[in-house]
Amino acid sequence: MLRVAVVAGLAILMTGCCHCRSYQKKTRRPLTGTEWQLIQLGGETLQPREGSFTITLSAEEGQLSGVGSCNHISGPYKSDERRSLKIGPLASTRMACPDPKHEAAFLEALESATHYDMDGPMLLILSNGELRAVFQAVPAPTDPKAKSAK
Repeated sequence: MLRVAVVAGLAILMTGCCHCRSYQKKTRRPLTGTEWQLIQLGGETLQPREGSFTITLSAEEGQLSGVGSCNHISGPYKSDERRSLKIGPLASTRMACPDPKHEAAFLEALESATHYDMDGPMLLILSNGELRAVFQAVPAPTDPKAKSAK
């Protein structure tokens, strides 16, 4: 409950700041088609590891795909303009991972989602008002040819 109050307080502070709103608009990424990297799970901050704990939501197919600590995951999702979010059931490969505790918590947080919120490049997954997971948009890969053309 404290986390919800903190998030709500930050949201109120940020909505009153023109610079903050400008930053949020400039850095906001679309829910679908963006690769999201897990940075917080159940209140615990995680050190992002490239290629692990990521998700991508496909708009056309209504499918989520991603990777836990080492297993690939996939499954359906539904969302609407009111930011409701229902994920699952998720399927997962069954490799023995070095981080099984976080892997199970990651899947549980996704499948318990009831809605989401976005704050700039961050995606917040909530379950009945409780913050379950925070993701950060993974920067799109840059094309070296595009840089040399500038």
